[in-house]
Amino acid sequence: MDIHQTEEQQVEAIKGFWKDNGNAIIAGLAIGFAGFIGLNYYKDHKLQQELNASEAYQVMLDAAAKDSASFAAAGEKFIAENDGSSYTMLTAIALAKEAADKQEWAQAETYLTTAIDKSVDDSIKAIATLRLARVQLQLEKYEQALTTLSAQLPAAFAANAEEIKGDVYFKQGKTELARVAYQAAIDGVDEANNPSLQMKLDDLAQVVNLSK
Repeated sequence: MDIHQTEEQQVEAIKGFWKDNGNAIIAGLAIGFAGFIGLNYYKDHKLQQELNASEAYQVMLDAAAKDSASFAAAGEKFIAENDGSSYTMLTAIALAKEAADKQEWAQAETYLTTAIDKSVDDSIKAIATLRLARVQLQLEKYEQALTTLSAQLPAAFAANAEEIKGDVYFKQGKTELARVAYQAAIDGVDEANNPSLQMKLDDLAQVVNLSK
């Protein structure tokens, strides 16, 4: 996955992949697991369960596009009724974005935790982890945010994690740790694609100078 894509572009790409290939992946899993748990059981139960979830997920998205006000209720209902489905992660992360847009941080934290717990995609899990840390920063749960960021993430997300660590340390008044984290983030990403990083580092230097 391109490190220069925004998180939202990454989410949309993954959603598109699951929309186009989800049923094929599910069918492949059915064949792969057949030798372990029995083809008939998986075909008749698990496979059908995932196919139904796939259809329900698309119906929910289509309905939400026409009536966005009902999306939260529809999304929560989908999660409750499709707890073991691969599509739960996408629904939870979409609900979290909507909650964050409304600055309903506690609700966003809950949805993102669900997205992480239910994720079957490493990139979605990483995006949800980064967003959870940002939400915890908003909630002033600084130590929890740092714990969240200690999770094993794909290398493509390392710079983003370091930037958020810098934000947390800055809020805690730990300027040297913030400087180290921001520098690590700058070293891990093309500055032209994230000019705010250098600005954060420069602003931090001014804060340190003023405190002397």
